Amino acid sequence: MTDFKLPSLGADMDQGKLLEWKVKPGDAVRRGQVVALVDTSKAAVELEIWHDGVVQELITKPGETIPVGTVMARLAAPGEAVATALRRPASPAARKRAHELDVDIEKVAGTGPHGAVTLEDIDKAAVKPAAAAAPDRQAEMRKAIAAAMSRSKREIPHYYLSEAIPLHRALDHLARANAARPVTGRVLIGALQLKAVALTLRQFPDLNGFWRDGAFRSGAGIHVGVAISLRQGGLVAPAIHDVDRLGLEELMRALADLVKRARAGSLRSSEMSDPTITVTALGEQGVEAVFGVIYPPQVALVGFGRIAERALAEDGALRAAPVVTATLSGDHRASDGHRGARFLAALREQLQRPEEL
Repeated sequence: MTDFKLPSLGADMDQGKLLEWKVKPGDAVRRGQVVALVDTSKAAVELEIWHDGVVQELITKPGETIPVGTVMARLAAPGEAVATALRRPASPAARKRAHELDVDIEKVAGTGPHGAVTLEDIDKAAVKPAAAAAPDRQAEMRKAIAAAMSRSKREIPHYYLSEAIPLHRALDHLARANAARPVTGRVLIGALQLKAVALTLRQFPDLNGFWRDGAFRSGAGIHVGVAISLRQGGLVAPAIHDVDRLGLEELMRALADLVKRARAGSLRSSEMSDPTITVTALGEQGVEAVFGVIYPPQVALVGFGRIAERALAEDGALRAAPVVTATLSGDHRASDGHRGARFLAALREQLQRPEEL
């Protein structure tokens, strides 16, 4: 028997509200299948199962708010016998009334002889409690973000570095490649930057992972969390998985899809729990550089500011060229400034070879 628990979907989550089960007892489920919808302080998130099996019991009821780590359901392993639940004793009239009033009779506590469910029990169960005032989603999100960032600054000894990176080669290469693509298939510079970060991280695995239980643990893959601002305020940073293995066009489609679903409140639990590093790009807001706060338990964050023309000395000549300021926020427990400086230098060189991305 396997317990399915409410997972932590980030450092700013300590509880969640079950909105809906998408399975029922007796259903066979596969690893990666969406089995429930849970509301967090930031969004409604689809929970995925991490084991093959058969649903034995659903413990948490829709509408319940539970702490992270609470057992929500129990699964039997494939081939393991699944117990058949006994029907709650009730008269035919009570069962008919329950059907008419859309009441799940198996969840009603019976007050009749031997615990039988009566008509009065059904009528009481059908009375809906007065709706509570809708929570202020933006206020809840700001509170959750503040708690996570306070923890970050309290626990993580940050260091900060920056590097000006010329982008004329990358932008020229992108313009040429996009000329052969349909308008809807064009790749933006943001996708190029994400791919460059991911490829550079192959050389610097100590910046890609987590600080847990007093030690660094390397990420199982390069799953880049993308900071996305939401229309109602606040932000989320869900992951694009295995960014280093994606082609640019595939990465661009994944990025566009992630932004769309994040703003529609339709993210998956693995996207919220798997980021091994976060990238934030505030260049569209007109800022020259962004020095971000690391999102625990991650150990690094990369930022990109706006692209602006600057004087660039190259091959003995001075010219105006597009330049972006890239920054690194690092956790001194997992790396040091020397290592971080080498990472930014390697990132700069990676972006001078856009044809390799």
